[in-house]
Amino acid sequence: MRNLLANIKIRVEEKVYLKDPESSDKGRDIIKHGIFLIDELGLEAFTFKKLAERIGTTEATIYRYFESKHMLLSYLISWYWNWLEYRLVFATNNIASAEARLKIAIRILSGRIEKDMDFEHIDEVTLQRIVVAESAKAYLTKEVDANNKEGFFLSYKRLCKRIAEIVHEINPDYKYPASLVSTIAESAHYQKFFALHLPSLTNIHEDGGSELEDFLTHMVFKAIEK
Repeated sequence: MRNLLANIKIRVEEKVYLKDPESSDKGRDIIKHGIFLIDELGLEAFTFKKLAERIGTTEATIYRYFESKHMLLSYLISWYWNWLEYRLVFATNNIASAEARLKIAIRILSGRIEKDMDFEHIDEVTLQRIVVAESAKAYLTKEVDANNKEGFFLSYKRLCKRIAEIVHEINPDYKYPASLVSTIAESAHYQKFFALHLPSLTNIHEDGGSELEDFLTHMVFKAIEK
């Protein structure tokens, strides 16, 4: 099955970009080096001018693909959530047990990331660091409602809905599957961030291995137990 999926393309909602960066080598360079530069500088210090200098192009070229750095961030975050959904679908294929599928989903949300060679221009390890540090900035804006109507967050909502359906399958009487799943997804980010920068706010260690997965699994299954 891995061979069959080797040429898969992660599709991001069209409203998130002006021109599909996957459609050209230059667009893929913008994504590849944009990830490294945002990780290096942080979103506030990152500019298209600096990115243009990094990849040897012009700001105008980058603006043909993305209207702003906020749109570029939204693209990267959307790509990440779509990639996690792809991994979830692949990992749970032909697994009958809903409990087993939910544990896999939690592992994917919380686990360590390794470079996926199916997408050579994207370093998923670096991208996850951006998601942990910057993803909230994609929706904590005055434009969130307009962005939502344009589909900026469809990938995140679709992944959460897929996992919430597994929760409902396990316990149809549980009232808060969407709330639980979005809480777990965000908690995975915050706990990683706290472990790195505010360790007194978490019991998870930076090199804690499966600690985060164990914590989130405990929280989910305690919440939904009948």
